[in-house]
Amino acid sequence: MDEKEQRLVSPARKIATLGVLTALSLITFIIENQFPPLIIPGAKMGLANIFSFAALIIFSPVEAFVVVAVRTALGAVFAGNFSAVIYSFSGGVISMGVSSVLLYLVHPRVSVMAVSVAAAVAHNITQNCIFALMSGTALAFYYIPYLILLGIISGAIVGAVIMLSVKKIPSRVFGGMIFKR
Repeated sequence: MDEKEQRLVSPARKIATLGVLTALSLITFIIENQFPPLIIPGAKMGLANIFSFAALIIFSPVEAFVVVAVRTALGAVFAGNFSAVIYSFSGGVISMGVSSVLLYLVHPRVSVMAVSVAAAVAHNITQNCIFALMSGTALAFYYIPYLILLGIISGAIVGAVIMLSVKKIPSRVFGGMIFKR
């Protein structure tokens, strides 16, 4: 978004949009949390990341990190699993960092889909490393190939949803805030 478009985004519209993205992310997280893990213990598709990635595309890394942090904190409260904050927050911060670097430094040479896949893989590996460190077991590292595969699949799904959303939702819905490159 160029400087002129940035000035056109009112603070109220920005806060409202971030609130909606955070709420949608939290609702998706809570719904997804009701289903059993995929193949690997604790593994989820991470569909709530659609909305933090959208915040990154619409605004900037700062706003995307806010969506991740609020969703993680509230998700732990609503799910009643406070130890998951360590895993969710660390994975979310690392994946958003990867997304931010790739999106703002190498996009469009690297597609939004590739950015999403890289972020999902980074998220899964980070969570696995945190678990291995906290549990003191190196056996957790045997899950990494499966987590990479799951990250590729879930990252592709999240990336596809983001790409379709940016193409199909009129930019006026977001007040012209959609990332254009």
